[in-house]
Amino acid sequence: MSVLRNLLRRVVPLAGLLTLALHPIPSFAQVTLGLSDWPGWVAWYVAEKEGYFKKYGADVKLVWFPDYMTSVNALAAGQIDANCQALIDTLSPVEKKVPAKVILVTDNSAGNDALMVSNAIKTFPELKGKNVGVEIGSIEHYLAVTALRTHGMTDKDVTFVNMSTGDAAAAVIAGKIPAAGVWNPWIQRIENAKAGHPLFTSKSAPGLIPDVVYARDSALAAHRKDFVAMTRAWFDAVKFIEKNPQKAAEIMAPHVGLKPQEYALSLAGTRLFGAKLNMEAMHKSSAPVSLYKSTADSGAFLISQKAITATPDPATFIDASIVSEAMKP
Repeated sequence: MSVLRNLLRRVVPLAGLLTLALHPIPSFAQVTLGLSDWPGWVAWYVAEKEGYFKKYGADVKLVWFPDYMTSVNALAAGQIDANCQALIDTLSPVEKKVPAKVILVTDNSAGNDALMVSNAIKTFPELKGKNVGVEIGSIEHYLAVTALRTHGMTDKDVTFVNMSTGDAAAAVIAGKIPAAGVWNPWIQRIENAKAGHPLFTSKSAPGLIPDVVYARDSALAAHRKDFVAMTRAWFDAVKFIEKNPQKAAEIMAPHVGLKPQEYALSLAGTRLFGAKLNMEAMHKSSAPVSLYKSTADSGAFLISQKAITATPDPATFIDASIVSEAMKP
């Protein structure tokens, strides 16, 4: 997760899409699935390692992207068949009418994203008038704004300073700014330096940051059986991780250059979605886990940032049929 959300939430330039389209990733697998450094996505390596793809006959190739946004762009350009990405980053492609559907929810952030503050700050009112380091328009910015509103404040009550997550965390550690929106391992680094503590985390906001698999319509039509089998493999992987968290961390950690004990902390801050939670998430309700609610909330934030012009209708881009079929005996 150390490189996951650098330079996130950017509008994809048309020239970039054309460049990617001219340089597709070669693969002999039926389905190419993009993933990057986030526990809810690195978990796919558990499905591969434990043989769940083979168990269900899923012809899938995992394609690793060191830079997360490159994977989002690759999916939009048709360079890969499906991608693991945050719901908030999917709304812009949906508005641009990228021919794809959300077919699976991998996880919700459940503590891995936080508004960190210096030790001198104990309450939200003490943040008023202070500088908060975030990457403007990013998930951490969204988390910080949500945290403020949850506690009766607005984004006008603080001054957001645009900086990368690493720089924001370093500034808190150095005492240069009193607050920052960060994710792990930066949360741990601030705490280990005894420079600050979380005032608000994604654990207190279920459904705020859902992560999904976004698959192109053409691939779904051509390789539906592989997507169903892949989803069954995912459900088995989630069960394995829940029963064997340490062994799962040992499988996942080498892919991101961390020690298993370090990765176990990040894994604990991720709520993985199995079959039951997927069915709840992919249908309309007011429940926090519902993508319909998350879309409305994150869409409002993106509109305020002028990243999109209107919130897309979830019914037009969420397809629960793959999950439903994967749940059948």
